[in-house]
Amino acid sequence: MDLVVGFDLDLTLVDSRPSVIAVAAMLSEEYGVPIDGHLWASRLGPLLEQEIAQWFAPELVDEVAWRYRALMAEHGIALSVALPGAADAVAAVRRQGRAVVVTAKYEPLARQTLDLLGIEVDAVHGWLWGTGKAEALLTEGAGVYVGDHPDDVLGARAAGAISVGVRTGGSEPVGADVLLEDLRTFPEWLVLHELEQLDSLLVAFSGGADSAFLLAAAVRALGPDRVVAATAVSPSLAQAELPAAQAFAASLGVRHLTPTTRELDRAGYVANGSDRCFHCKATLVDTLRPLAQELGLAHVATGTNADDLVAGFRPGIRAAAERGAVTPLRRLTKQQVRDASRRWGLVTADKPALACLASRIAYGLEVTPQRLSTVDRAETAVRALLVPRDVRVRVLGDATARVELDPEALARWDARAESAVRAEGFTAVEVREFRSGSMNSGVLAGAEEEPEQREPEPGG
Repeated sequence: MDLVVGFDLDLTLVDSRPSVIAVAAMLSEEYGVPIDGHLWASRLGPLLEQEIAQWFAPELVDEVAWRYRALMAEHGIALSVALPGAADAVAAVRRQGRAVVVTAKYEPLARQTLDLLGIEVDAVHGWLWGTGKAEALLTEGAGVYVGDHPDDVLGARAAGAISVGVRTGGSEPVGADVLLEDLRTFPEWLVLHELEQLDSLLVAFSGGADSAFLLAAAVRALGPDRVVAATAVSPSLAQAELPAAQAFAASLGVRHLTPTTRELDRAGYVANGSDRCFHCKATLVDTLRPLAQELGLAHVATGTNADDLVAGFRPGIRAAAERGAVTPLRRLTKQQVRDASRRWGLVTADKPALACLASRIAYGLEVTPQRLSTVDRAETAVRALLVPRDVRVRVLGDATARVELDPEALARWDARAESAVRAEGFTAVEVREFRSGSMNSGVLAGAEEEPEQREPEPGG
């Protein structure tokens, strides 16, 4: 069942205080009643009528409330702004889930506000406060409710939902199960929350930024005793990557395994057609699943992120999904993975994209141990000479290579670097700026689906 998350609106998703202050001033002028708009805005949360009763006689409360709504719709909403992380938090939920807004605000105004700010949700329930929010949360099947006020916590509890409090309102959400400074860290919390439901995990750990973050998140959610890292060892893994992967796993206190994968035994992989990644990932998961069973681990997980899932034709992702691998990072973009890794102090936060060595070999040329080791040696030599952020040595033919470098390293390209590449047996060497997935260009012309847009990470 897909996850359903409820969000409060004012001071959770939206900073409506400028709108409230402006409309309060309009009411004050119209009715000749002194109103402290800043005080009003500091108490957002309860039903509107409760606040209006602080400034107007009881017989005017309903009239003023409707006038407030009219002024808000016409003049006030345009002053509202989305709070930091609001759109990303909702988007993270809506990737294989539903996001609903449950608010004390008048429902048409709530919808108008969300539309203006471009925050798309699946449902809006208005005029609900405190425990009264529970009915809508239960109707929607929400397992989590996010709010900024203590009464939002009460609403979540009444619905049996996890209460996530954010410190963006005027009142501390006392009693919340989880407390965040704001919604910028909500997507990574959501990953941890869903990991907690998985019991135990074997992580396909390539050592790249995605699989490293997944491993660290799994340890945070489940503890090191219920997580094992597995780095697939084969000729397609660059030799320099294994020691770094071992060190990272050791820093987390996680058991690290290095099973051998035999993708070169698969004719489809060696043939190096557009479905090469299918055969590679199929081999990986087929190797890790029995290993997980032997270790008593409930799931095999890959580091597939949200960008990967919308990147078009991804046969490797399909192969892993068909074999039951889970993708806990499906709610995070690559940038969110890097941002969260930085907050957590992970050394992989800014690590350049890591790609399987086979991705350097032009489609149609057979993948062989010799070609893979040639690419590895050539790239190692270029790294030593130019210290690039990104480097790929593409094999275009038996004796032709194309070296791709980031702009800074490209400017440093010289005869020494070219000689190092030619030393690996290439008689023709092209040089150009790095572009991830460049070997895919045009390979599937006329096919029903687009080619992969980014290179796959080995083992992740």
